[in-house]
Amino acid sequence: MTKLKTGNLLDFSLLLLVAIVWGTSYGIAKTAILYYPILGFIALRFILTCIIFSPAGFRLSYQQLISSLKIGIPLGLILLAIFIAETYGLAHTSASNSAFLISLYIVFTPFIQWIILKERPSRRMIIATILSLFGAFLLSVKAQESFQFNLGDWLIILAAALRGVMVTLTKKLTQNKPEISSIFLTCIQAGVVGISCLVLTLVINFKSTIQLPQSSTFWLSLGYLVIFCTLFAFFVQNFTVRRSSPAKVSLLMGTEPVWGALYAVFIMHESLSIIAWCGGLIIVLASLWASIKN
Repeated sequence: MTKLKTGNLLDFSLLLLVAIVWGTSYGIAKTAILYYPILGFIALRFILTCIIFSPAGFRLSYQQLISSLKIGIPLGLILLAIFIAETYGLAHTSASNSAFLISLYIVFTPFIQWIILKERPSRRMIIATILSLFGAFLLSVKAQESFQFNLGDWLIILAAALRGVMVTLTKKLTQNKPEISSIFLTCIQAGVVGISCLVLTLVINFKSTIQLPQSSTFWLSLGYLVIFCTLFAFFVQNFTVRRSSPAKVSLLMGTEPVWGALYAVFIMHESLSIIAWCGGLIIVLASLWASIKN
């Protein structure tokens, strides 16, 4: 009994830590792009991730490698679009807004599944979507009490919708294919994003790209995103998903935007009105309600 409770506590602690780490990633990334071009930053982040995950492909057969490439390349292109939209969005809006708005992907996903997989969303999901959109509206209300979404907000919403596409297509393309290695699939996707962004940034902004930042803040931020937000988070998800209920995972991971907003307000000194806090919490609660059946 004690062993079971200890295991549950470990799962809880690890998942909560991932939610905190992912929540802080918006503020960390927003700081990093102050020192280096956005595309160059994305390139470095994902090329490093690809290199670290690449040993996963050494044990795969030729057929497994080909199957993984056929799935990983198109998914990598979608991931490329997600991170370009998300990171450029971060440059034009607050880290707190980004943390809350990106969680809209939870309510977007069922409707995208309806289009792609022909799986009709439930009544609960429709209600959750309406609540989330209302929360997004409150989040956009500025001091003048007017509806005001800027370019960054719209880019984050686009990234949230693309996340829904990513989740749906990943399910469609990997279903009933146990030979696909999830770690190597992540490696391929990271490689597609990293190489694509490297080519784009060298073409668009060659001089700034080849001059790597000297600031330790940038490199510490990059290291944090690669080690904790990617490697550690990936390990925890794989470790806990077999031991925890989907409800517990959804509940804890759904707190990510709250941690992101807290980091933005207390560490980055961003301001967030009471109305905006209410809007953000409505999005989080609606997302949690939508993802948990019991």
